[in-house]
Amino acid sequence: METIYLDHAATSPMHPEVIETMTEVMNETFGNPSSIHSFGRQAAGKLEMAREVIGKSLGVKYHEIIFNSGGTEGDNTVILETAFGRQNEGRHLITTQIEHPAVINSMKYLETQGFEVTYLPVDRKGRISLKDLEESLRPDTILVSIMYGNNEIGNLMPIQEIGERLKDHPAYFHTDAVQAYGNQFIRPRELGVDFLSISAHKINGPKGVGFLYKSDEVKLQPLLHGGEQEEKRRAGTENLAGVCGMAKAVELLTEAEREKRQKLYEQFTQKVLTTLDQAGVDYHVNGDLNNKLPHVLNLRFTGIVNDLLLMKLDLKGIAVSTGSACTAGTIDPSHVLEAMYGEGAIEVKESLRVSFGYGNTIEQVDYFAEQLVASLHELTK
Repeated sequence: METIYLDHAATSPMHPEVIETMTEVMNETFGNPSSIHSFGRQAAGKLEMAREVIGKSLGVKYHEIIFNSGGTEGDNTVILETAFGRQNEGRHLITTQIEHPAVINSMKYLETQGFEVTYLPVDRKGRISLKDLEESLRPDTILVSIMYGNNEIGNLMPIQEIGERLKDHPAYFHTDAVQAYGNQFIRPRELGVDFLSISAHKINGPKGVGFLYKSDEVKLQPLLHGGEQEEKRRAGTENLAGVCGMAKAVELLTEAEREKRQKLYEQFTQKVLTTLDQAGVDYHVNGDLNNKLPHVLNLRFTGIVNDLLLMKLDLKGIAVSTGSACTAGTIDPSHVLEAMYGEGAIEVKESLRVSFGYGNTIEQVDYFAEQLVASLHELTK
């Protein structure tokens, strides 16, 4: 039985060239980038070459890239260190109700430390209101953290518009761009973004490595203390093989490749929706279909429990997601869908996330769509 992976928003398979690059580095460049002998200098050279590749991808200065363990560390670094470092200027932060847990839980922690957080609501399509943002901004607001693209419903947030509204405000602007980087053209400086978090494993790179873009124009204390790596901004010996693998993944995502994938994923989405329409399936697209990441498709099927549907598809070799978070062996409802439809809403239990990526073909998506319809008919009976 062929297995089909359609959960790329959770993680993506590593590209063969990434594996090849990492293997080569592990075999040939084992020196510590902080050492001053030839082995260290060789490692440091590869580290800076990777920084250059990544900096170019965002159109920023190379040294504004800080290597770390991934999006969660990047989010925590910005949120916690901005809060504690600027608390004399203010203790108010703004985010949304549909952020990644790395942002939401960091904000909740700050609330226990006496900070005030505004969680912007979303409408039934998962969209925030810029008016709500403007009305929430205060003189003591020190940080606005809003994701670039949502990991569950795919919605693209109005990052440029938010940046324009913060142009004359002292608050720092952070965006978690983990889902968007690699399929969107992103230029932090043009968007007015001060911080941007990325994970390599979402772009066919290795797990456990990522980077944080930090503008030279803002100050940020390090979250980790120790050595003087990353210009004293992030202690700990760099994961050289992982960083080089991440840089290779970035290098492979050329503008032409990005556009090619966007068109392909849009074709996949249309194929699924057309198949459902032709089969007369009662479904609804969660989120804003006209303004979303091309690889994420979140669907609601009236009267169908999503866990049962997921299991049926899994038995057929197809991997998708309910969009739920699995914690300590329990399945929690999606906080994103609850923000859209309300706590305890039936829509939350009827939704399924499909996310496309490297290696998927139109034949696979065609087969998935057919099996999805068959599974829905089986559950309806």
